[in-house]
Amino acid sequence: MNKIEMTEAIVAAKIAKGVTWLEIAESIGLSDVFTTSVALGQNSLVPEDAAKMAAFLGLAPEVEAQLSVCPMKATDTDLVAKDPLIYRFYEIAYVYGGAMKEVIHEKFGDGIMSAIDFTVDIEKEEDPKGDRVVVTMNGKFLPYKKW
Repeated sequence: MNKIEMTEAIVAAKIAKGVTWLEIAESIGLSDVFTTSVALGQNSLVPEDAAKMAAFLGLAPEVEAQLSVCPMKATDTDLVAKDPLIYRFYEIAYVYGGAMKEVIHEKFGDGIMSAIDFTVDIEKEEDPKGDRVVVTMNGKFLPYKKW
């Protein structure tokens, strides 16, 4: 089994059980965005958490095993910025973009976040283990028009 097959099995189980990404995440004790990123093959779980997800969704042993395999991230494109800071935003989009899209659609419906009616704030959060960069993106939700 590979990551694509794993994702297909997880999404099928999620739909069959009628649960949200948040409910799956809560069953493991992790965030909805991270858990969704795992389900979409961009992150992995420790075996204990993989077992929790598998039990919650009723996944086969081979799916559970694949959840703990470290993924090859962002292999779907070769277009990546060279500047290390900008590259990290690409990395965020590649690793968490699919998960963020799933969670946004689950919470808002079918649509997008505006990059026109949009603000971004950058703050410094002091931390004894190393200062943190806090990036807050705030965009208006734009539902797709139905006709």
